[in-house]
Amino acid sequence: MRAAYLEAIRLIERLHRQFLEVVKTELDRQGIEDINNVQALILFNISEDELTVGELTNRGYYLGSNVSYNVRKMVENGYLAQERSAHDRRSIRIRLSPKGLDLCKRIAAMFDTHAGAISQGTLKDEQLKTASQTYRELERFWAGLLDYGARVPRLGTTAA
Repeated sequence: MRAAYLEAIRLIERLHRQFLEVVKTELDRQGIEDINNVQALILFNISEDELTVGELTNRGYYLGSNVSYNVRKMVENGYLAQERSAHDRRSIRIRLSPKGLDLCKRIAAMFDTHAGAISQGTLKDEQLKTASQTYRELERFWAGLLDYGARVPRLGTTAA
C-alpha cells in the first residue's frame, strides 16, 4: 500500500505541474503575456461568480499560490474588477472584467478541445470518472488528517 500511495502522490504532483505547463503553452500560443497559468485558472474557476478573496481561498481556487498577490496582479492587468461590499466595507468583492471573461471563454474552448481529443483516444469517459472518484477519496482522507480531532497516527508511529 505504501508504494502505491507514494506513486499516486508523485503522479498527482507531476500531473499538476504538467497541466500548468499546458495552460502556459496555450497562453503563449495566443500571445497572452500579462497573466500566468495559475492566474488564468483562477479566472476560469471564478467564471461568472462574484466573491470575496476569502471565498476564493475557501473554494481552493488559488491552486497553492498567494491569493492576494494574484488578485492584485489580475486587477492591475484588467482581468478582475473589484469593489467594496455595500454590507461590509472591510470586504472587497471581485468579479471578472470583460477582458477576464474573454480569457475565461478561451480557456473553456481549450478544455473543450482537450475533451474532444481525449474522447478520440484510448482514454474513456468511465476511466476519467473512476480517476476522479479516487481523487475525491484521497481528498477526503487528507481532509480527515487535517481534522485535529481525528485519531490518526503521529509521525514516526504506526497505527494501533
